[in-house]
Amino acid sequence: MLRAGAERGTVAAYARRDGARWVTTSWAEYASQVRVAAKGLMALGVQPGMPVCIFGTNQPEWTIFDVAAMAVGAVPAGIYPTNTTEECVYVINHSQAPAILVQNRERLGRILAKRDEMPALRHIVLMDEDRGDAPGILTWDEFLAGGREVPDASLQARLDALGPRDGATLLYTSGTTGMPKAVLLPHEALTYMAVTLIDLIPMTPADRVISYLPLSHIAEQIPTVITPAVGGHLIYYEPDIKRLAETIKDVRPTVFFAVPRVWEKFYAGAGDVVNKVTGLKRTIVGRAFAAGRQYVDAIGRGERPGGWLRLRHRLFDRLVYSNARNKMGLDKARHLFSAAAPLSPAIIDFFAGLGMQVLNIYGQSECTGLCSFNRPGRNRIGSVGPALPGVELKIAGDGEILTRGPNNLLGYMKDPAATAAALDEEGFLHTGDIGYLDDDGFLFITDRKKDIIITAGGENVTPSLIETDLKKSPLITDAVVIGDERPYLTALISLDAEAVAQLGLDAAGVRAAVAAAVEETNRGLAPVRQVKRFTILEQPLSIERGELTPTVKVKRKAVREHFAAEIDAMYE
Repeated sequence: MLRAGAERGTVAAYARRDGARWVTTSWAEYASQVRVAAKGLMALGVQPGMPVCIFGTNQPEWTIFDVAAMAVGAVPAGIYPTNTTEECVYVINHSQAPAILVQNRERLGRILAKRDEMPALRHIVLMDEDRGDAPGILTWDEFLAGGREVPDASLQARLDALGPRDGATLLYTSGTTGMPKAVLLPHEALTYMAVTLIDLIPMTPADRVISYLPLSHIAEQIPTVITPAVGGHLIYYEPDIKRLAETIKDVRPTVFFAVPRVWEKFYAGAGDVVNKVTGLKRTIVGRAFAAGRQYVDAIGRGERPGGWLRLRHRLFDRLVYSNARNKMGLDKARHLFSAAAPLSPAIIDFFAGLGMQVLNIYGQSECTGLCSFNRPGRNRIGSVGPALPGVELKIAGDGEILTRGPNNLLGYMKDPAATAAALDEEGFLHTGDIGYLDDDGFLFITDRKKDIIITAGGENVTPSLIETDLKKSPLITDAVVIGDERPYLTALISLDAEAVAQLGLDAAGVRAAVAAAVEETNRGLAPVRQVKRFTILEQPLSIERGELTPTVKVKRKAVREHFAAEIDAMYE
């Protein structure tokens, strides 16, 4: 990354919002900021192997501090902005971090309120300049000023001492049960991922990427922190996910990464527009969707679409596709990816109908974010693609997906038992996911091993397949299927308030619409796998209440506990 700064010079590395405009910073300045911040950490006494923490939303300082820590041999650990104070204290104490970068006074107040409980924490750096009357806190500028006093040769000695198997970063998993485990990744895993991904999906300084998912998660670190060193793409920082739709239209990203929840929002909005079209326009849209699917399918197989299909695609691009992409702000996007959880094949198929190829990524923190993904020329809808080059995939006897490669973790910090359970003697990571490989090496995910429901009748049920199908309804934001040791399956349903408002439905209308969605899903299922009863929750599942992870995955155990009364009522 530091070499890239010298080579790219005045080329823009990142952009941040300043009122109504975006202000860019060059690669040369970015590299200089990292060098000074690295020396700032040395001035604070941070030694190789020491963890340091970062607590805040997506801003350039987050990445600068993160890369600076790696440069001096320290191990950065992000804390999710949505973490409770208890979870923050846990991460700081578990990592024994002597220093933390905190975003603003609100988050600073939470740290200071518990400072007596964190004996290892000696230094707090504040991104904001206004520290109020809090004593012993360094502003960002004061932190950098300390770094300018450290000789460049001292930093170079740290850089020269780095080894490929040294710990590079700590990822505190946003697990769906219990306190998080600390995934320790080596430098060679990050280097492998940067080089491999840019080789498969070439990116240049002309590309634009929005950084908006939590930087504590590997899914956002890959495009924002890891791959820019090789690709050089311009990062636009969006700290407020509520402004994402506006930012997409403003930035017009050329490569866009999203979690399924974001794609589901796009799908609901575009689907609503499509469903309102009538007459001749509906006929044109129908033919456009058919041509779009054929075109994307051919591209996914690595084939050149036939002349007649290319002609129809160009025509429908002018009439339909370009308008839809333009309204979403994705008209300049060359590559579209879905990560962190499976995206419904029906939704992928819908976007294919608009000539948009959304590519599924599969992986987890333990394998540096991904071990397989669909890419242009090798895409199979419903799958999560073939393995990365140099990565092995195999299926265990019980259906669990195992993976081995240079992207695997070193282990879980301070948890040898968990490490031994995750990494077997042959070096394969046991993912905890159930799936299968087809004859062409494409991986298909069916469920989490621990999430499989065994009913009172002994039937094994994969809840995620049912839940994904239910969420095809624009009304349904989340669906959680229940049925372990129960006589039949039920579901907890949370609604999309915007969709309900747009449709103008009253309570009875909403229940009827959800019932219709459940009935539609049940049509394709065997009787023992059908949802017999459902409950509509009064409010959506929440990250703040611990029902969702920061990447919007359902925490099933928490949901079952929070809604135990509602669940029991469906079995009375």
